[in-house]
Amino acid sequence: MTPHKIRIKLNSAATFGRGDGVAGSVDREIEHDNDGFPFLRGKTLKGLLAESAENVLFALKIGEKDNENPWRQAKNKLFGLPGRGDKEERGILHIGDAKLPEGLRAAILKSGLNNNDVLYSLTGIRRQTAINPNGAPDNASLRSMRVLLPGVILEASLDFETLQTDEEKKDEELKVEYQLLATAVLDFRHAGTGRNRGRGWLTVQLDNDESTKDLFKKFAEVIQ
Repeated sequence: MTPHKIRIKLNSAATFGRGDGVAGSVDREIEHDNDGFPFLRGKTLKGLLAESAENVLFALKIGEKDNENPWRQAKNKLFGLPGRGDKEERGILHIGDAKLPEGLRAAILKSGLNNNDVLYSLTGIRRQTAINPNGAPDNASLRSMRVLLPGVILEASLDFETLQTDEEKKDEELKVEYQLLATAVLDFRHAGTGRNRGRGWLTVQLDNDESTKDLFKKFAEVIQ
């Protein structure tokens, strides 16, 4: 099967948090690897895409119990069914961590920057404070958060787990799933901490912009 990937471009600062801070530095640290490169975990990305796919089905008035609907079946096949504790719970779609493109990572590492230099070159610190009813900052409410800077591009690999061995047949079998996935990608526009407050605004593509639009067009033709 032809390799597939998701490409994410940050239009605004984003924090893909790891749930803790660094004493004396930031209250909320960004997820990053040992070389200092920020990333978005594949498991988190899959959950966000599943949420977007559910938004698409809701817009089509396809309910959670419409199990005979082909688009509901595609969503369940891709993202799984909760609570089963087996392969059906996981779904056939596997998404790798969203990282900087390999060529850029290699060039940065070749430059000799250490992990702190790498992290600080791609991120910034944002500070905010709570405001009391009088319009003044609340005492001891100042908090800092590390953010991934706008313009950064992340890429994640996609893998579809099927039982078939014929490569062309795999692509044919998954054509409905590809169309739904491309539509969910177009719905997916925000991620990370503060995503409902203007942070983490994204442009997302499946493979590339033309293939995303082509798959969405096919999806739109089918549902009309």
